[in-house]
Amino acid sequence: MSDKLRVAVIGCGRMGQHYAHVYNTLPDTELVAIAEYNPTRRQIVGERFGVKAVYQDAATLFEEVQPDIAAIVLPGKFIKGAVLAAVAAGVRGVTTDKPIGALLSDADEMVKACADQGVVFGGGNLQRAMGEVHEAGMWLQNGDFGRLTGGSVHNWGGEISGGGCQHISVLRLFAGAEVQEVTAWATPEDVLNGDSDAGLIVNGRLRMTNGLEVSIFGTKTPFSGVDVWSDNALVRWDWDPPEIYQGFDSQGRRIRQDRPFTPYEFPEFYYLGTSIRSFIDAVQTGSELWISGFDLRQALEVAIAARNSARHGNVPTMLPLADRDQTLYPIPYRWDGGDVTDRIQPDLEAGSPWSGY
Repeated sequence: MSDKLRVAVIGCGRMGQHYAHVYNTLPDTELVAIAEYNPTRRQIVGERFGVKAVYQDAATLFEEVQPDIAAIVLPGKFIKGAVLAAVAAGVRGVTTDKPIGALLSDADEMVKACADQGVVFGGGNLQRAMGEVHEAGMWLQNGDFGRLTGGSVHNWGGEISGGGCQHISVLRLFAGAEVQEVTAWATPEDVLNGDSDAGLIVNGRLRMTNGLEVSIFGTKTPFSGVDVWSDNALVRWDWDPPEIYQGFDSQGRRIRQDRPFTPYEFPEFYYLGTSIRSFIDAVQTGSELWISGFDLRQALEVAIAARNSARHGNVPTMLPLADRDQTLYPIPYRWDGGDVTDRIQPDLEAGSPWSGY
């Protein structure tokens, strides 16, 4: 037991309970503490996972417990404080989730604090860490499909800093490059001129640092993910394992390839499991993270740049942004807490065994 990484989960809503279950199941981690502001849920979740060290908030937890890992699963407005408290407490690794925040300088501060203290900063439950997505990214970077010549992002609208950070994170992986320039058009105007991305629909173009040009479609085309292509191949991520197309048939249509992906070690946990597994490996061995806090910061910056470009009449906007004191708030449940279904979790559900993610 002493060889296991000691884990604290901060925030025990539905997603926090998923994290707790994964960490409580993996062979090299031990869930030793939780923090949850709701006293009833705190007690129920503690009993569910056999954890006696239960606290109201991160600050109180870190006064009494010194975990190796802190998983921050809180509404956006509380993430920065909990991440910095974890770093100050001397954790070896800390994870957060999407979006990383609203104020760009807050994201900068978290990334820098972790880097300065040698703390591994994981990015949480994003499809960039899906095993198949990561493997397709490696194939692309290895040159299996030739030199990339173009790309597209589909359905980048509604919440470009929240759910939309999925698109940017996958695009950066597939392209093997950063976003260098953003040119964007956005509607509706009242949302564009507000401080939240709730309902914002963005069309435009991204230029990557390797010269790749990427079109942005704000609505379904009918696809809703990310495409990249070369002269004779297409890799398409559309919220499932990527589709691989290579070559053309006699009528000039792309040929779908049945290229197998590596099976999941813990298939019941899906990409939350691969995200956490990558994070644990990075803490233990220094290996590369599949999704990081840096990735989440980059996605927030692209979203802010797109909003700025559209506000100023589709002006090409270079990254990194010079003004770091800019904000873009996500949809309310991501920032203030709650659930996309607006359904309060019953106590019975909070105390129930894992039913799959």
